Amino acid sequence: MGLGKKRYALLMCGEDSEYLVKRHGGFYGIFGRVLGDEGEEWDLYKVVKQEFPQDHDLPFYDAFLITGSCCDAHANDPWIHSLLTLVNKLDSMHKKILGICFGHQILGRALGGKVDRSPNGWDIGIRTINVSSSSPFPFSSLNLPSKLSIFQCHRDEIQELPGKAEVIGWSEKTGIEMFKYGDHIMGIQGHPEFTYDILSHFVHHLINRNLVLEAFAKDAMAKAASREPDQEILRTLCVTFLKGH
Repeated sequence: MGLGKKRYALLMCGEDSEYLVKRHGGFYGIFGRVLGDEGEEWDLYKVVKQEFPQDHDLPFYDAFLITGSCCDAHANDPWIHSLLTLVNKLDSMHKKILGICFGHQILGRALGGKVDRSPNGWDIGIRTINVSSSSPFPFSSLNLPSKLSIFQCHRDEIQELPGKAEVIGWSEKTGIEMFKYGDHIMGIQGHPEFTYDILSHFVHHLINRNLVLEAFAKDAMAKAASREPDQEILRTLCVTFLKGH
């Protein structure tokens, strides 16, 4: 590791498919393209396979990113419990953590909130979310619009947050679309890293596993095809939170 080089840990919670690896370089390539900058070091940990950073390495990371997953954040798999323990450890160290989708839900659970199936069912496609105008950094420095459109693909949600957490984004479908905890933890239910192609790949995976009704999914995808998410604004939000600029 070079002197002064920014170092980040990508905690991968889902399995890379052959398609994602070939087309996008897998989860590592997807997040690196959206959030990475030249001269940074991004280390990949496949936590879904129980590959975690060592305790003695944690102080050397500037921030941690927890990815999405097809697994349930409210499940009790051993690797999920290991991840919850890691989040609590990082929180005690006041380390920056950004959680996306499953990662967002894991953060909520680790901090003492409640995660479960949404009574509203699957949210697939592009959703408009309301953004709080009163929250401090990183929002105060960005002049964010009051509404943002973002890719969605989830059926679980955070239903309750601990008292110290602040809801900073919500929608008609999901009450906690974004939240922050202090100035070092932020969760986003949607997918700032997705493209339409990536969303389509995951939706077809859900259809093939009979996890979602094909007619519903295809209708949601057709509606999404006619809209544009605010990916550049969302990317800037994530980068500003993780890196302070």
